[in-house]
Amino acid sequence: MIGRLVASSRPLSWINTAFPFAAAYVLTTGRIDVALVVGTIFFLVPYNLAMYGINDVFDYPSDLRNPRKGGVEGALLDPSLHRPTLIASAIACVPFVVALVVLGGPASWAVLAVSLLAVVAYSAPPLRTKERPFLDSMTSSTHFVSPAVYGLVLAGATWTPQLVAILAAFFLWGMASHAFGAVQDVVPDREAGIASIGTSLGAARTTRLAIGMWLGAGLLMLLTGWPGVVAAVLAIPYVVAAWPYRSVSDADSPRANGGWRWFLALNYGAGFVVTMLCFVYAYGL
Repeated sequence: MIGRLVASSRPLSWINTAFPFAAAYVLTTGRIDVALVVGTIFFLVPYNLAMYGINDVFDYPSDLRNPRKGGVEGALLDPSLHRPTLIASAIACVPFVVALVVLGGPASWAVLAVSLLAVVAYSAPPLRTKERPFLDSMTSSTHFVSPAVYGLVLAGATWTPQLVAILAAFFLWGMASHAFGAVQDVVPDREAGIASIGTSLGAARTTRLAIGMWLGAGLLMLLTGWPGVVAAVLAIPYVVAAWPYRSVSDADSPRANGGWRWFLALNYGAGFVVTMLCFVYAYGL
């Protein structure tokens, strides 16, 4: 059971939520403290267990029809594990949430509440934004941007136009990533009766929208000044990965999984570059 829970939490993606929080907090405060450690651990494992575990439970009918489920791209949870997964997600999160509430203030509580609401609302009824086209991509992006916003608010950051541009670019990147990820699932989602941005627009138009949003994210980074402006080029590899599928038919949409696998690898390369840029910023180079 523990192995299935770990698989359900998508270990390959743990860093995608922990890093934004940790980077935002450290770059604002310049220190390592209890809030940083607790927040980083929370957004590394419990947060992802809740986010993806809840998703695997409520997406089970669609996942049964999806050949890419059952590996690193998502667990296929047996119904006997659905209730234990939901219970484990809650148990794993509660102590960290309580600690973060104690360490923070009203503003940080509000951001944390939005973040946790997005985690539940994406997959679980009655909101289940996963089945509300466009809102699905917005909620998914919130999963990754909200840890950064939370880190900034918890650290008492000063809000500048450049900082807002960075977060807006990050949000567009998150929406693009979700939209392109939905392309490969158009067929199983339709068979399961699940609406999504992919089933709504169709595979080709969704891919083109994702490409446009990645380009938009890159353009926003041009407004951030040094060294953030360098990150604008990071949009290019994602566009290159999605470009071959810009005209893919709905019937042939599972082929977009090839681009999605490149996306998973690109995240690590982009993360390395962003980490280096954070060092440049922190040391005023």
